[in-house]
Amino acid sequence: MAADYPDIDIAPFIDHALLTPTATPEQVEQWCEQAYRFNFAAVCIYPTHVKQAAELLQNKKPKVCTVIGFPSGATTSAVKLYEAQEAVENGATELDLVLNLSWLKIGKTEEVHREIAEICEETGQTVKVILETGLLTDAEKRLAAEICMDAGAAFLKTSTGWNGSATVADVRLLKEIVRDRIGIKASGGIRTHEQALDLILAGATRLGTSRGIDLLHQRDNLEKGE
Repeated sequence: MAADYPDIDIAPFIDHALLTPTATPEQVEQWCEQAYRFNFAAVCIYPTHVKQAAELLQNKKPKVCTVIGFPSGATTSAVKLYEAQEAVENGATELDLVLNLSWLKIGKTEEVHREIAEICEETGQTVKVILETGLLTDAEKRLAAEICMDAGAAFLKTSTGWNGSATVADVRLLKEIVRDRIGIKASGGIRTHEQALDLILAGATRLGTSRGIDLLHQRDNLEKGE
């Protein structure tokens, strides 16, 4: 561990993501086994894999997380709600919901609020709203954050990974807005252990990444002085 970093175990922060369109049942099984073995917070998979992941992680600590309206956020509210409800019926306990960016940008804030609130209320599960911060101005990030908190979201998530990466600046901004009222999930482009630590120190309470195992190996190598 570098001398100027505190001794933080990043494993419990990680949502172990498997969001490649070609993911196989064998890979889902591998991701679930890794999440359990390394004490990750959750496995994040597409809705089609939720039932398998829920069976594999039954009575185990890692949560089953899936994505809703992913990656554009541009599906209708009715479709998002059905997708969320079906995912919960199949065993998901966390939902990463993509914000309707078009509605936000043209000022349809009531529609944005209603969509998020309905999913939070109807599912009763942990909802993390993906803001896609790389496509928003700071003023839009602030507006989106306030809407999400008021609608009942449990987390703000920075990115899908399709339109930019998590940045320390964005996490700090979101932390300033939410204080400790809800969580912050930094996601997209997290490639190094030091980057993960920087995001946690900036205020992230979850890290979305497909590279969790590699980040832990980097940590182990640093501790060995390699």
